[in-house]
Amino acid sequence: MQITCGIDWAEAHHDVAVLDAGGGVLARARIDSGATGFTRLMALLGEHVDDVDQITAVPVAIETDKNLLVVALQAAGMTVFAINPRAVARYRERHGQSGKKSDPGDAFVLADLLRTDRHQHRPLPAVSDHASAIKALARQHQDAIWAVNQTVSRLRSLLLEFYPQAIRAFPNLKHKAALAILGAAPTPEAGRGLTTRRITTLLHRCGRRNDASLVDRILTDLHTPALRQPAVVEAAYGVTTRGLIASIVAMQTAVTELEQALAVEFDRHPLATILRSAPGLGPVLAARVLAEVGDDPDRFTTAAGLRAFAGTAPVTRASGRSRYVKARKVRNKRLGDACHWWAFVTITKSAGARAHYDRRRAAGDHHNAALRNLANKLVGRLWWCLQHHETWNDHAAWKTTGSTPEPSVA
Repeated sequence: MQITCGIDWAEAHHDVAVLDAGGGVLARARIDSGATGFTRLMALLGEHVDDVDQITAVPVAIETDKNLLVVALQAAGMTVFAINPRAVARYRERHGQSGKKSDPGDAFVLADLLRTDRHQHRPLPAVSDHASAIKALARQHQDAIWAVNQTVSRLRSLLLEFYPQAIRAFPNLKHKAALAILGAAPTPEAGRGLTTRRITTLLHRCGRRNDASLVDRILTDLHTPALRQPAVVEAAYGVTTRGLIASIVAMQTAVTELEQALAVEFDRHPLATILRSAPGLGPVLAARVLAEVGDDPDRFTTAAGLRAFAGTAPVTRASGRSRYVKARKVRNKRLGDACHWWAFVTITKSAGARAHYDRRRAAGDHHNAALRNLANKLVGRLWWCLQHHETWNDHAAWKTTGSTPEPSVA
């Protein structure tokens, strides 16, 4: 008997619904989010299949691809469909227009979705543990960089409120020298007390030597008369400044450690050689691309599928006499970001890529549109390389004539 399973997940528990081929409810249950709950789920499915060995043939729908339950289901050999919550909301309206919502109800909607429209959704790819580790490191590395940037922005905003001289002295607050000197002099009063010798010592600790002009400029900027907060308020801001600087330094250390671990893990992957052969794909960008694309050879059967996933392929909207093409908004944003920077770097690494970019600009594309079009070409060629297990050939990637037809990457 063909059955489908829907799971509405939560932090402490999951609601489960199992339907038969006609849409009848065979079972409903609430399981915990641990190993006991998983065991109970497998036993529940086993009660409604003809043979215990057929449990892995039961498709499961859930609104996430990150939950530990998903990992356990895939490890057990089951086919899991991660359904976008927006899609679930539309399917929910199929069953009623009142707007009501419940966790057991969503589990039913998910199971019914697979029963009627399974062919419209793609199961989660079979990604290796190695690629999953790269994905974890790549995403955490990117998140850590975003966190650093956010904290630096907070520090800059704070300094503008009471210490604008520091912004003039250190336009880039990410530099080690800026953080070291501001950590030693986090208030205007402390800044006015800095001496040439003290700044020179701090710069030496950061690896900056024999730069007398820099020392003089920092002293001039920090000693420039400016409006001041009351002393007690200034001191309070100084405490906050020290805290933010300590956070930035710690996060920068974490970024470095994550980047080193990512490089080691990525270099061990069999696809690393192919990805690194593409011009413009350094170790970090290449790892991010692999993290989002994965290493399942059957995940993208066409270049168009990978382009759509990356968001480089445009979307055409046509209705009646109206027809226009626009950038794709629904995409893997992390992969799209990596492809944007890949295209940006490649125009300085590949003559063919530069010529393509210049043609798009001459045709009227603005900078980002030209980069997106270039990224679309790059992604198509990368798909071909991965499918054929061949390293990047820049001449073949941009060849427009010849007796041997090239794969379509337009």
